[in-house]
Amino acid sequence: MLNYILIFFGLVSLAAGIIGIFVPVLPTTPFLLLAAALFIRSSDRLYRWLISNRLLGGYIRDFRERGGMTAGAKLSAIALMWGMIALSALMIGFNAYILALGAAGTIVMGAVIKTVK
Repeated sequence: MLNYILIFFGLVSLAAGIIGIFVPVLPTTPFLLLAAALFIRSSDRLYRWLISNRLLGGYIRDFRERGGMTAGAKLSAIALMWGMIALSALMIGFNAYILALGAAGTIVMGAVIKTVK
């Protein structure tokens, strides 16, 4: 029964991580790391699929193997985040809340997450 609960929450976390690729407010990597942690305890098949996935596996492998993100990956993530923020501002108008979330995301990405080579 516990396996099914872990798989369920792993799938929810995976969905949030995928949504986070496109929505600047949701972080991608932490949700994918959580999904991997839940899958490794509940389903080898789902864990192997996630790690070997062409689009999502890199996020997890970088953290697992290097303990952080490369400078290029950070720059790409920050640029994509601000691009989505700009798109949001164009679609719904300028919002100080969105700007504050973008600033917080930039600080976390730049200063909190370890940069590796």
